[in-house]
Amino acid sequence: MAMIREIFKRNKDKQGTTMPNKDSKDIPEGLMTKCPSCKQITLTKELKSLHKVCPKCDHHFKMTAYERVESLLDEGSFESIDDHIKSENPLGFPAYTDKIRSDSEKTGLNEAVLTGTGKLNGQEIVVAIMDSHFRMGSMGSVVGEKITRAVEAATVKNLPFVIFTASGGARMQEGVLSLMQMAKTSVALKRHSSAGLLFVSVLTHPTTGGVSASFASVGDINIAEPKALIGFAGRRVIEQTVREKLPEDFQTAEFLLEHGQLDAVVHRADMKEKLSTIVRLHTKGAV
Repeated sequence: MAMIREIFKRNKDKQGTTMPNKDSKDIPEGLMTKCPSCKQITLTKELKSLHKVCPKCDHHFKMTAYERVESLLDEGSFESIDDHIKSENPLGFPAYTDKIRSDSEKTGLNEAVLTGTGKLNGQEIVVAIMDSHFRMGSMGSVVGEKITRAVEAATVKNLPFVIFTASGGARMQEGVLSLMQMAKTSVALKRHSSAGLLFVSVLTHPTTGGVSASFASVGDINIAEPKALIGFAGRRVIEQTVREKLPEDFQTAEFLLEHGQLDAVVHRADMKEKLSTIVRLHTKGAV
């Protein structure tokens, strides 16, 4: 560590925050991670042990779907479903297929959502986890299909359904087909609700557009991670429409909680226990 600190001292960035020299062969790539909020530099291994939350300013880093599974579900309990479904290019959008293939190779996912079954402190649930590293978590036909199938599986198995949302909204490369997923997923969730089953929606940064306007906001219980951006249209669009200056914390999880649009804001370190308690209290026969 003494060597690393010396290299940091010699190589300061423009803000005065010490950073390793990118050309240095002394420091393995990915060893350290810089917080985009407070610029604190933390060992990547330590950051992972903290559920990817900055130890200085509490900034919640984005998580991959598989990191979320590891931090949330009981070890070895997760079984993914519908990994075989692949996106097509129905509108012939230029380079769309190549971008999907590239993101799939980068993330190890077939699409921007990972679905499956698993155990949460011993309680079986069906879970869907959106991953913003795949096309910014945008919702296309396959995302909507996978979420719908996951909800239907939860209904058939008489299980709670939990979703972690992270999305830029509907995917423009699929046009109206992506917008149709808003209705399709909502119908599946209505059937799940009519069966008397629990749906918990966890909104993470960012949850916007058609995702925020459909399945992300219709949970029996809606919770969010701290400071998550949640909204439909962007701040500038709204300000230009209403011709008013919006509050600085507008569209944050805390703002939505204050105005009654969320049930709770939960720190990531507490997420597993909070969700476990919710599922246990709302599941018949749970211990």
